[in-house]
Amino acid sequence: MLLTTSLLTLPLGLAAVAATSFVSTPAAAQSGSNLGTIVVDAPKPRPKPRVRRATPQPTTEQRVAVPSAAQAPAPDRLAAPAATNIPGSAAVARSLGSSDAASLVTEIPGGAVWGAGGVSSLPALNGFGADRVQVAINSMLISPACPNEMNPPLSFVNPQMIANMRAYLGVAPVSAGGDYIGGKIDVTTAPPAFAAGPGLLTTATVSGFYRSNGNAYGVDASASVADHDTNVSYAGGWVRSGNYKAGNGMTVKSTLYEVQNHALSVSKRDAGNLFTLQVGGQFIPYQGYVNQYMDMVYNQSAFVNGRYEGLFDWGKLEAAGFYHHVRHTMGFIAPDKVSNMPMDTRGTDVGYNVKASVIASEHDLIRIGNEAHRYQLDDWWDPVPGSGMMMSPNTFININDGRRTRLGTFVEWERHWTREWTTLIGLRNDVVWSNTGNVQGYSAMMYGADAALFNGRDHARTDVNVDGSALIRYAPNPISQFELGFARKTRSPNLYERYAWSNSAMAMKMIGWFGDGNGYVGNLDLVPEKAHTVSFTAGWHDPAQKLWEIRVTPYYSYVQDYIDVDRCFIGGNSSCSAANLTRTNGFVFLQFANHDAEMYGVNLDGRLTAWDNAAYGRGVLRGQLAYVRGQRTDGVNLYHVMPINAKIALDHELGGWVSSAEVQLVGAKTQVSQVHNELTTPAYALLNLRTGYRWQNVRLDVGIDNVFDKFYTLPLGGADLVDYRTVSMMGASPSWGYAVPGMGRSFNTRLTVSF
Repeated sequence: MLLTTSLLTLPLGLAAVAATSFVSTPAAAQSGSNLGTIVVDAPKPRPKPRVRRATPQPTTEQRVAVPSAAQAPAPDRLAAPAATNIPGSAAVARSLGSSDAASLVTEIPGGAVWGAGGVSSLPALNGFGADRVQVAINSMLISPACPNEMNPPLSFVNPQMIANMRAYLGVAPVSAGGDYIGGKIDVTTAPPAFAAGPGLLTTATVSGFYRSNGNAYGVDASASVADHDTNVSYAGGWVRSGNYKAGNGMTVKSTLYEVQNHALSVSKRDAGNLFTLQVGGQFIPYQGYVNQYMDMVYNQSAFVNGRYEGLFDWGKLEAAGFYHHVRHTMGFIAPDKVSNMPMDTRGTDVGYNVKASVIASEHDLIRIGNEAHRYQLDDWWDPVPGSGMMMSPNTFININDGRRTRLGTFVEWERHWTREWTTLIGLRNDVVWSNTGNVQGYSAMMYGADAALFNGRDHARTDVNVDGSALIRYAPNPISQFELGFARKTRSPNLYERYAWSNSAMAMKMIGWFGDGNGYVGNLDLVPEKAHTVSFTAGWHDPAQKLWEIRVTPYYSYVQDYIDVDRCFIGGNSSCSAANLTRTNGFVFLQFANHDAEMYGVNLDGRLTAWDNAAYGRGVLRGQLAYVRGQRTDGVNLYHVMPINAKIALDHELGGWVSSAEVQLVGAKTQVSQVHNELTTPAYALLNLRTGYRWQNVRLDVGIDNVFDKFYTLPLGGADLVDYRTVSMMGASPSWGYAVPGMGRSFNTRLTVSF
């Protein structure tokens, strides 16, 4: 689903015909290359900041885009620490082999995804995943309305809709947001383009694709009409896929999906101001989950999102407001899962944010801002006739009128002391209020005691969170730059971590976004987690940043009150039994709990132009490596931490041809969470090939993922709960000990036509 248009320079029509390969080179745009880029922002020495109030003037081209961060005056040129940008061309390239927007995160050094449905992976940055990474789509925050987080924020936007994805890892400025500890991902969609003259500017792009593994096929489309100050645009897409096959030929059940996203936006510019209003929605009729007991059988959403951005003599003003509503149902998709247990949720996000960037002097920029976000959730499970006390006669109320409201305020000071030295210091406060009503189970006999215990306590909680960040950047010469950052980040528990209340085995297994087959129950006594992070980035490149670049970033985070889990124990309870405390080779039952923890590691990435001439085109070698280690202070490993991994690729461009050969290397996962009974996975290597050719307004892309049809299991894929079953007198149940297989070889193709 597409949200409010941000001020970026990559039009969607151009993004739709961009290259299919990924090249880590900021020089690509300067050289006219169509290759995608992965760029870590690094402000160059620049003149004193100045701002002028002016309407962008038309160029000699047929269309003109609104000024972007790269073109705008000083308030938009953030001295942001190590923000990794993935442009729309890389998003389009990724869409050749996947419709999951979260898969773009794997192109970031230190980025990974937790395995989930075909379009619903959860992002992870430097070992922190799920809710610890905040995702905003055109300034809009979307809370997962599901006890399994089947509808995370990045599932509401197709890869082809993305014009830019910016990721802050660990040390992010306070102006980037609050209520997260692992990182922030800002997704923006294509900016409006306006006609240069008195006539109308019309554009349209249609792109169809097919992937052999899973027999996946779909279409993406965009269109716009504009005059000199008004733009009306549409973007959307649809995709359907069956179950995919692993490298050994087995069909991985419950991996099918179908999804469509649509958005319509109207933009108006006037005297340096830009107003955008966008409406849209998403519909997912089904999406299978091999690592969950349930599937998604209905997911429909609608949104309204407005944004304003204006340039003034004193600086820049940005404001946005949004409303997002989701109606979600879990059930079973036959024949892979057969049963009857409807689970429904209804979630609403509403919020605003306002930020002013004020030029205080020739060397100083002050940012101040305020934001609010309110989330409301109802989660109920209708009774199943004929099921007895287990699932009848009452409706199971899991979350009753859940509310989570956050009000945040920040101030940030950016100082350019000299051409070599820059500092960025900020402080913010976020107050989080959460509450929920009373609950009930299917029957008083089976669930009454748990419900009474929960209902007898006060549910209201207020968290007063204080965050801060500081950055020192030193660029002694044109070929090197060094950056030292410190940050304190705080995240309050989500509604399920605090308010999931039943200790029954069946109810606990319906809670949890970890995909491990375990059962979870909330904890009213949880306190916010506080991460204290330090990172250092050293980078070197040629003076023109066209030939080579290398960057290394070690980091360390100490997290006070990290929200992890403990094995639950309740006397006389069949799930939270004494055996549950010591089980090492089966599914277990867990309660959310605070523990101190630490996360540390290093990211390395670089690129080298191997050749660049008229006869052989341009060849670029690129690579990245990430290592992270996560552990509680009591010695327990943290769950879902990616093993050491790397990518090495050669990207080539010659005339209309753009090609890429990429090797993905993943080490063995042996450091696993003992509390979760997390599964180990072996090391593997994959080869992916892509090529594309463009004729004027037509582009054809083809690729082969997992060329050698390698069988492997996903380190963050969780447990396979569908393909391996144990049969007993009680019926068939998932077998413990099997990780989710990755996708085998797939032949992919996409045809794009622009008008």
